Amino acid sequence: MSVSQVEAEVSPVDYAKAPINAKLTADEKIGFLREMMRIRRFEQAALKYYNGGKIGGFLHLYIGQESVAVGQISLLGDHDHVITAYRDHGHALAIGMSMNECMAELFGKATGCSKGKGGSMHYFAPDKNYWGGHGIVAGQTPLGLGIAYALKYKGLKGSCLTYLGDGAVNQGVYHESLNLAGLWSIPVIYVIENNKYSMGTSLERSSAIRNCLAERADGYGIVWDIANGADIYEVRAKTWTAIQRAHEESRPTVLEVDTYRYYGHSVADANAKKYRSPEEIERYKAHHDPINLWRKRLIEEEVLDDAAADAIDKEAKQEAEASVQFALESDNPSLESLFEDVYWEVDNKTERGQTGRHFFN
Repeated sequence: MSVSQVEAEVSPVDYAKAPINAKLTADEKIGFLREMMRIRRFEQAALKYYNGGKIGGFLHLYIGQESVAVGQISLLGDHDHVITAYRDHGHALAIGMSMNECMAELFGKATGCSKGKGGSMHYFAPDKNYWGGHGIVAGQTPLGLGIAYALKYKGLKGSCLTYLGDGAVNQGVYHESLNLAGLWSIPVIYVIENNKYSMGTSLERSSAIRNCLAERADGYGIVWDIANGADIYEVRAKTWTAIQRAHEESRPTVLEVDTYRYYGHSVADANAKKYRSPEEIERYKAHHDPINLWRKRLIEEEVLDDAAADAIDKEAKQEAEASVQFALESDNPSLESLFEDVYWEVDNKTERGQTGRHFFN
């Protein structure tokens, strides 16, 4: 049984009083609302232009999960890193990537964060310790382990937030990563964003569990917990505990965050309202929407009023629309650039890059 399950049985916990939250300023709290609104407006604009035929490939929307990325990434320091799967727009914006570079990437333009070559699933910002954006299910889990291993090897006090979905937990490479994380005591934090459906298959039909997915960490001697993803206070409090464990003890954590996506697995998911009822989706929107809940909380705390919240939302919508215009006006990648950014050695004209030996040595 996890800490959170015990707390739920004893008494409700007001995570606003947790030390990491109690010291938040009004501006910081409003900043969380602003970032969540920016993510949602960005995703809504992306959906509009994807449906309009301006964006190709896949498009996995983060609408409904905004509080997870915003709440957790707000806690990170200089030596904390982030890596995620293909539903990566929310994490990218939360870590400080601009709407312009993110939207341009969706449009396949040279001004995109991956020069128009990566698309929706491959956002990267190494200067911000953000390592993508990965299309292979659970493929990022050993990479996150490696990043955290490097931190420990270098003696740096840091961690790597490694995001995965509830479907990825059944991939073998995730379990191999857990084994090494537990065996070598690596400061990696695996965040399971449990939005209830792995593609079109419900959690109940895809995963054999007793109580929750994070509980599997017991088999590897790893501490685990679960969090309500609609409550930024709880997300931050429980993530901060995991970060401190990584920083001070160099120990891993598996944190399962209960969340929900309003749209399909991707925009191409034509059956999004068939494997779950429209009533279920509306119930989550009405009672668990992270933006509405946080907005209501801040109004109750007298941090802002409806007019101020509406103004923030309007600003976010305008920024998203401006990023679309930026993408539309940007140039396509050149034909010559097709051969760039394949191998670092080749681009930088090293000896191995010019002879081909780097493929074998």
